[in-house]
Amino acid sequence: FPLFAKIKVNGKDADPLFIYLKESLPGVMGSKTIKWNFTKFLINKKGIPYKRFAPKDTPESLHSDIEFLLTS
Repeated sequence: FPLFAKIKVNGKDADPLFIYLKESLPGVMGSKTIKWNFTKFLINKKGIPYKRFAPKDTPESLHSDIEFLLTS
């Protein structure tokens, strides 16, 4: 699959993956949009969305959640 292809994440042409992620893990106040680049999603081993992180969340702030998912 085109790993580095540019895709839409909002609107009527949004990629199905991001439609699924936004429905599964709404943003602040239930928002179903991605407001800016670097919104991050963690997915568990079974492919189920686990947690959504804001653009300003650092990779280091995901550490405990990643460890939890790796050991569960």
